[in-house]
Amino acid sequence: MTRGASVVVIGGGWAGCSAAVAAVKAGARVTLLERTDMLLGAGLSGGIMRNNGRYTAAEEAAAMGAGDLFAITDAHSIHTNVSFPGHEHASLYDITTIEPPVRSALEHLGVTVLTQRRIISVRVEGDTVLSVGTADGETWEAGAFVDATGSAGPMGSCTKHGNGCAMCMFRCPSFGPRQGVTKLAGAREIALEGPRPAPGVFSGSCDLIKTSLSREIVSKLDRDGVAVVPLPRSFINKSKLSSKACQQYALDAYAENLVVLDNGHAKIMTPYFPLEHLRQVPGFECARYAEPLAGGKGNSVRYLSIAERDDTLKVIGLANLFCCGEKCGPYVGHTEAILTGAVAGRNAAAAAAGAGLLRLTRNTVTGDLIAVALDERPSAARFSSTLTFAGGAFFERMKERGLYTTDARLIRSRVRSEGLEGVFGRPVTAP
Repeated sequence: MTRGASVVVIGGGWAGCSAAVAAVKAGARVTLLERTDMLLGAGLSGGIMRNNGRYTAAEEAAAMGAGDLFAITDAHSIHTNVSFPGHEHASLYDITTIEPPVRSALEHLGVTVLTQRRIISVRVEGDTVLSVGTADGETWEAGAFVDATGSAGPMGSCTKHGNGCAMCMFRCPSFGPRQGVTKLAGAREIALEGPRPAPGVFSGSCDLIKTSLSREIVSKLDRDGVAVVPLPRSFINKSKLSSKACQQYALDAYAENLVVLDNGHAKIMTPYFPLEHLRQVPGFECARYAEPLAGGKGNSVRYLSIAERDDTLKVIGLANLFCCGEKCGPYVGHTEAILTGAVAGRNAAAAAAGAGLLRLTRNTVTGDLIAVALDERPSAARFSSTLTFAGGAFFERMKERGLYTTDARLIRSRVRSEGLEGVFGRPVTAP
């Protein structure tokens, strides 16, 4: 069966959802195809928003007309203005309830959301993607496509480059391995050269069932949103810090303590922690993993398949394929996924309509994030570090350039001065 849309988004994580929202608001007829049975991907095991420079980025998105998904996470935050080591004014949304309202919002806007559609083939003619095909034999044609399939999986990659398949939130054993549209279309993909001998890095956190922890820890999480629990000296392993995708958390405090955040479950900020050791930590005697289901063994290995693209997030060599989230760079976090998704979705709609593509200026934090990844990999075969609004080198860059602020009025004024106010809320028009 062949079906059509003006834009097809493949992958329903935060990036793909944002791309679908931006494309439909730009006037496109949008179908979103998700491999598993739920949207949000890593967002089902994350929950941290608005920490450090992500506050600036979220307010910038709202000023540019791309604040829809941030409004949902704000409305479903369990805690706001939370501080934990190295991070200020964070919001923690409830990962156990966030997916249905996101799906409802997409459908209300007119996005056709289809789950359990795993893409296994792409038809290309010249430099144009004509259609994508699912494992069940469906074919989807469109004027433009967005690859939001991420950079983790399949199972063999985690076995080769990590600690084996940990049955994480990507759930490859249940729904089949991820296949990226970019690679299937014949375009080049590259990887992050992590600090380990193998490429890629581990996802940075695991979730415990909150009620499996001691009453004291649960009470502190309910009250403050965060608990910092010192580790016995024998369990301190600073070498794990360098293996994490989230280098904004590569501080000694995250090796010397269990930093626990309340995101509906209890999020521990470590890529894995053997259960037999975890249960020796006071307060964790009955601890049980939620997501990833095997967080005592390992975690997903990410940033193994990043597309080569330009500053409009168009994949190099293809006229109508765009990319976002981890597919477009070594970006860490939901905020980063949402904002790159907005750019990719808006530009996919523009390409389908024959309109001009949007290039955000470097005076916006989003435009600078998109450009910095291109700056840092002018000719190398691999990326060397991750990028995020929340910490590390890019957050320091934001501060040095005077872009970091929590003043929403100042952010809106800056967006207005760049001529970008409401840009993601307007339909694209062909010349």
